[in-house]
Amino acid sequence: MGLFKADLYRSFAIGFALGAAVLLATAGLNSQASKSSVIGSAQAAPAAIDQTR
Repeated sequence: MGLFKADLYRSFAIGFALGAAVLLATAGLNSQASKSSVIGSAQAAPAAIDQTR
């Protein structure tokens, strides 16, 4: 008689497999669309005149 039954380990394995599949599917779908639309090109701020004097 063990501490945990085999059903618990089977449930963890199934949940891990389903979670990994969802994660990979989500990453695969977002990789094509998000390369150009999420982050635009960087632009430097204009130089400001020093007004401390």
